[in-house]
Amino acid sequence: LLRVVADGTTVVVDPRRRAPGRGAYVHPDPVCVALAVKKRAFGRTLRAPVEAAAAGAVLSAYLDGAAPAGG
Repeated sequence: LLRVVADGTTVVVDPRRRAPGRGAYVHPDPVCVALAVKKRAFGRTLRAPVEAAAAGAVLSAYLDGAAPAGG
């Protein structure tokens, strides 16, 4: 699972799982990320005013550049 944390009104990917604050976990699959964005899960889970579209853009960019190797 991929951990994200709130940084103001945006999300930051935390691959080492060490960033301070409340975290949310999402499966590193574009379909799962799209579903979480559609349900506005990040703002609710992180208890922060996070824009769903911005969160989806950050996670999509991360997944495009850092596809998991070997499952």
